[in-house]
Amino acid sequence: MIDRTLLITISGIDAPGVTSAIFKALAPSPVVVIDMEQLVVRGHLTLAIAVEIDPSIKDDAAQTILESVRNNVRIAASARNLEVTTRPAVTVEVDHSPEKFQIIVMGSPLYPECINIVTATIAEHGGNLDRIHRIAHYPVTAIRFEGSGVAPSVLRRPLAEVSARCQVDISVQDVDLEARGQYLVVLDVDSTLIQEEVVDLLGTLAGVGQAVSDITVAAMNGELDFAEALRARVSLLAGAPAELLDRVREMVTLTPGARTLCRTLNRLGYRIVLVSGGFTNVIEPIAKELGVSAYRANTLEIIDGVITGKLLGPIVDREGKRQALIDFSEEFNIPNRRTIAIGDGANDIDMISEAGLGVAFNAKFALRETADTSVNVPYLDSVLYLLGITRDEIVRSDRGNCD
Repeated sequence: MIDRTLLITISGIDAPGVTSAIFKALAPSPVVVIDMEQLVVRGHLTLAIAVEIDPSIKDDAAQTILESVRNNVRIAASARNLEVTTRPAVTVEVDHSPEKFQIIVMGSPLYPECINIVTATIAEHGGNLDRIHRIAHYPVTAIRFEGSGVAPSVLRRPLAEVSARCQVDISVQDVDLEARGQYLVVLDVDSTLIQEEVVDLLGTLAGVGQAVSDITVAAMNGELDFAEALRARVSLLAGAPAELLDRVREMVTLTPGARTLCRTLNRLGYRIVLVSGGFTNVIEPIAKELGVSAYRANTLEIIDGVITGKLLGPIVDREGKRQALIDFSEEFNIPNRRTIAIGDGANDIDMISEAGLGVAFNAKFALRETADTSVNVPYLDSVLYLLGITRDEIVRSDRGNCD
């Protein structure tokens, strides 16, 4: 049987016009392009092109045509100091496997041994890597692995074990055909968007800091019912002047990368909402500053300038956060598969479980066990990489001004 296909691989230093020059060399020949892929790593180009002789050409002319193709491409490549290899009888197989996955590995630093273990684990479970691409080098190194042949659900547990073993963050996701479009990002506030627990700050200013903090720790670890714990902490604030809330607003600090996360998502058309077990009295100005679409939190009752120790309206607890995610996704007409929830404590478990992608950010053990992925670096904008947003996109979106 006459070979009618040819795989051409060009490699060398990249420069503008390389791809155009190669295809200009191919243009006179009666061949069709059946596949191609190009990759540039630190200025080094690898371009692979699979061609096939036009079906209207008879077999007795095939070898002459392919030899002409080889010569023309080699001349064009040589003029640019590029190397060329060719291989005949290429069979191009279209991957019809419905099982696609995307894995993002983040580390600071990221060691070769970790990449070895990750890729070996993928192979052991039947996965094949189709593309590897670095999407960030700062503040963490983030590598995206795209592949096929195994369902993401099969890879999640073994790669979670690898994540703990190698002390890197690993996210395993379905490859969504809708790679770009509107998403809903639901952010917890205390110890996620900001670095403090607001109720603890209020407790300290009111002189009951240790008692409030002890209850907070137990609640975040899942040892106490959140609603019960919140009522207990708020009751300790009874009689404190409402002006303490103004002092707390000045004390809270955004988590590193929080502004970059929100600016980037806003500019890319994502919806951001804050859902918190904290207090609207403090969260409202933060929401305005960051340009989020909406927020839901608890409200302290204040009468005659004094905190009464009671709450107004329904409590935003563990179930309340889950319901908030559902409500906001319906309000903005965003399907569940396009929702991302980010939190740190046990009261975020239901919200994280409900979301299309649940992210545990420097989280307590109870939440890490539930979340789709964990981020254990102190930069909130690292979550962007889990969404497939590259560092270059962040810089372009923000014109290079990232916190």
